[in-house]
Amino acid sequence: MHLDVLIIGGGIHGVHIAARLIGEAGFSPERLRIVDPADRLLDRWRTCTATTAMTHLRSPSVHNLDLNPWALQRFAGKRKKRKQNLFAAPFDRPALGLFNAHCDRVIDKFGLAELHIQARATACSIECEHVGVELSNGQQLTATNVVLAVGSSEHPEWPAWAPREDERIHHVFDPGFDGWPTSKETIAVIGGGISAAQVALRLLKEGHDVHLVSRHALRKQQFDSEPGWLGPKFMAGFLQEPDFDRRRAMIVKARHIGSIPPDIKRTLHRVIHEGLISWHEGQVSKLDTSGGKVSTELRSGITIETDRALLATGFAQMRPGGALVDQLVASESLCCAQCGYPVVDESLRWHSRIFVSGPLAELELGPAARNIAGARRAANRLVDALHSKQAASIAKAS
Repeated sequence: MHLDVLIIGGGIHGVHIAARLIGEAGFSPERLRIVDPADRLLDRWRTCTATTAMTHLRSPSVHNLDLNPWALQRFAGKRKKRKQNLFAAPFDRPALGLFNAHCDRVIDKFGLAELHIQARATACSIECEHVGVELSNGQQLTATNVVLAVGSSEHPEWPAWAPREDERIHHVFDPGFDGWPTSKETIAVIGGGISAAQVALRLLKEGHDVHLVSRHALRKQQFDSEPGWLGPKFMAGFLQEPDFDRRRAMIVKARHIGSIPPDIKRTLHRVIHEGLISWHEGQVSKLDTSGGKVSTELRSGITIETDRALLATGFAQMRPGGALVDQLVASESLCCAQCGYPVVDESLRWHSRIFVSGPLAELELGPAARNIAGARRAANRLVDALHSKQAASIAKAS
């Protein structure tokens, strides 16, 4: 099968880019496919958000997967007839159920489920006229253009002090995670950001005794980076910086890693103040499982005894894409910065036939590259670049 565009990754970025290429750039669905190993598109998004019992997104409603930024508001219906809690203040943040239903609408509207190939891309080879892609199911595809829309969701951050082989210790974002207690337990939730807060509140609601262990104070931030990073306010200086090490430093400084939105922080403060959740600030030095309990030992000398420990420490910061991207870099000598991430042009082109989105695009798109707004910004550039490339190819052929 030869395709005009093959998108590797069926998450937020892959789905939005596919919708934009079909709905705006006029690419034929018959010549576009999305490769992802899950049995449905957006599977990791749905699984991770369900795990944390998220109620509303952190992002405003204009950050959605449809073509029009206001499509989610229209999907919700007229304001006077809406159910309560569909949007949360500030910034009209949509309820998770509403957002997911709208994602289903986008997938149905553009027939994206029929374009999903359930497999993992295992190797890419760049030829003169196409890119050859091998899949885990044995299938081989060729595509004029490949978009790498891979993220970090398959790589949760396991701290060195956390043993991996104990059934009482899990990372909540591990693929296939099933570490929820079936009866009342005392549980340590380790992490200081929004995911840890949401998991702790979920466990409290389910009747467990919860200890929340954070290595820093609870940090309040509405978004995971300042809104100025979505426009010229901050991006102008970022793009003028020619040194990619300095760009990386700007990204690290700009990200509010381990932060909690104000509404969740208020709820968390209240339950901590009421003694419903025990909060401990300190760096974990060891999880000791040699006894009958899980002992969370802090560098301060405090030890917390629980029945199990759940890690909510986010995702690894390494370059995503695993062996596939490693092989591409090695075989095609693709340009990377010191941090290992791609150096791409303004069209997010890593090679004349390879484009990127998500974390792989952050040295060009900045600290918001990973989120929903980053997907929309990446699609803006990819739609223009791929549409122009296709038009030039058609003109040359005629």
